[in-house]
Amino acid sequence: MKKLFLFQGIVFISLASIAQRNTLTLKQCVETAIANNLPVKQSELQMQTAAVRLNQSKGNMIPQLAGNINHSFNQGRGIDPSNNGYINQQFSTANYQLTTNVTLFNGFLLLNSLKQNQYAYEASKMEWQQSKDRLMLDVMLAYLQVLNNEDQLAQAYRQQDVSKKQVDRLETMNKEGAIKPSDYYDLKGQYASDQLNVVNIQNTLDLAKLSLAQLMNVPYNKDLQVERLGIDAFDMNYNSTPDSIYQVAMQQLAVIKAVNLRKKSAEKEVSAAKGNLLPSLGLGAGIATNFSSTALDQSNAKIPYYNQLSNNYGTYFGAGINIPILNNFRFRNQVKLAKIDLKGAEYVSQTAQIQLKQSVERDYFNMVAAVEKYKALNEQVTAYTESFRAAEIRFNEGVANSIVEYLLAKNRLDQAKSNLIIARYDYVLRTKILDYYQNKPIF
Repeated sequence: MKKLFLFQGIVFISLASIAQRNTLTLKQCVETAIANNLPVKQSELQMQTAAVRLNQSKGNMIPQLAGNINHSFNQGRGIDPSNNGYINQQFSTANYQLTTNVTLFNGFLLLNSLKQNQYAYEASKMEWQQSKDRLMLDVMLAYLQVLNNEDQLAQAYRQQDVSKKQVDRLETMNKEGAIKPSDYYDLKGQYASDQLNVVNIQNTLDLAKLSLAQLMNVPYNKDLQVERLGIDAFDMNYNSTPDSIYQVAMQQLAVIKAVNLRKKSAEKEVSAAKGNLLPSLGLGAGIATNFSSTALDQSNAKIPYYNQLSNNYGTYFGAGINIPILNNFRFRNQVKLAKIDLKGAEYVSQTAQIQLKQSVERDYFNMVAAVEKYKALNEQVTAYTESFRAAEIRFNEGVANSIVEYLLAKNRLDQAKSNLIIARYDYVLRTKILDYYQNKPIF
């Protein structure tokens, strides 16, 4: 007996360990989906691209520095670099140069381009967050669908068990001739219907788990289990109003931040384009030296390499201004195109705000309707429970025609319980969406 108890304990612990390993929380599902989702990764790459463009804009603000080294070997007639005279022989030359230039003013084109790319980078971060938010909502819906179908399946098994007990009871009575055979077969048909309902809901549950696994981009596991929600998730008191939710969403939601940042980026694009219409001022400086194998001193001796580099050393410094006069209207058309982009960004921003307000109002009133529906269905389940209890008593006592009354009462109660489960999870989904609008944690 001790060995038997020990074996049972080991089996129980093993099964519990397996169940725990396969049980995922909503947070784990969301984090796994975000880590494996390719569209989210693509959005992250777009953010990284925007970051590179921003860094380049910053780099455009600093002076440019370039070095040039040139060695050549010449044969035949050419120019002697030491005296600029013609020679006809084999010789070699070397040139070394270091130059720098800086833009002092160009109509604030560089500064506005920097701000444009800064806003674009911030917008891309918000768009990356938005892609994760959309995936989070999809995972949450699939997660709740799994829980809903699990509750539906448990309810279906309870319905099946009730029918099975009655079938077993009537089977004995039917053999003894104590009831009409039709009553037995009617109830047996109801039992078969309940079994079919279990099969259908099990299939729906498997599909819900498959959908969740696909969103997480992981192999499907039929043994996948998800953590049950806490009792607070089903609290039917949601205190926020549509207007307060909308006002918070306007400040917190990534999609709104993204479109507003895109609009600011478009504004700076217009300012940068206008900079091309103004004169630009720049400074340049350089240092250079050279060597020639034909260079001779006054005694016709070859001048050493390092002496030439020192003797031929020279520098320059200069300033220049560029005034755009006629460039095929290219710069003016760039300004017009930038203004069109700005107008488009403004429309996108306005549309996003309108859609957000409509979504908040729709989801809020759907939440209110879900609460009222749940309350009504809860009362219905209570009423049908009493109706079924009375019908079951009459049926067990063998009252005439009570089988029809029993089956009707059972079907009404089963359907009401199923609808109540659906309404409960529908309410949870609505509240989670409203929490998302307000940037509240959903798990």
